[in-house]
Amino acid sequence: MRSPTRPGTGLDVALFVTCLVDMFRPSVGFAAAKLLEDAGCRVVVPDAQTCCGQPGYNSGDRADAIAIARQVIEAFEGYDYVVVPSGSCGGMISHHYPALFADEPAMKARAEKLASRTHELTGFLVDVLGVAPTPTRCDATVTYHDSCSGLRELGVKAQPRQLLAGVEGVKLVEMTGAEICCGFGGTFCVKYPDISNAMLDDKVADIAATGAGTLLAGDLGCLLNMAGKLQREGRPVKVRHVAEVIAGMTDEPAIGEPAP
Repeated sequence: MRSPTRPGTGLDVALFVTCLVDMFRPSVGFAAAKLLEDAGCRVVVPDAQTCCGQPGYNSGDRADAIAIARQVIEAFEGYDYVVVPSGSCGGMISHHYPALFADEPAMKARAEKLASRTHELTGFLVDVLGVAPTPTRCDATVTYHDSCSGLRELGVKAQPRQLLAGVEGVKLVEMTGAEICCGFGGTFCVKYPDISNAMLDDKVADIAATGAGTLLAGDLGCLLNMAGKLQREGRPVKVRHVAEVIAGMTDEPAIGEPAP
């Protein structure tokens, strides 16, 4: 994904797109950029960005995690804020980067400065900017999954719901166990596939019980995980990132659906 070309005004915000968005769902990045620009921010997508380093970090590969974190810090310094349409990547940068440089005081200070300016997208719009997005419409009954890192590390719970309340036509039906893990957990689903699949079974049952036709969340990894299971079971539930709905960008096929 390349930087949006329309200049913004006000704050300089660097958009950390995330690997999964860049590779599988660029529309999420464009929706995030639209929401930030509509709020008056000048959005930049640094070309040097890559992964946040979380897969290596979670797997115990500290050396590569540190190398990647160093590169991210260098790429994203100099902006007023860094905004991420993912609680897990946002949590990695804001909660775990400083500890990676415990033995390098200068780098730790830089990591702490970046961490203090890094926010998940919906949290940034509500808690930092305090803005209501441009009114949009989406005629759908939806349910919302609270992704683990966004909820537990960043306190993202009410913010996406507050933004969804401003979308005309959306009816939110809360699911049982909305705060329970979907079983993805990054490398968890690879290391413990049987446990992961059992957790996903429970999550899909909770989604289906709502009767909602659309599932929303703020982390693409969780969404891909749940979309795959829903499709394998033949359940007619559309899956989207919450930013796409809030931004009014729902013309794209839902996650996992074939392009027309």
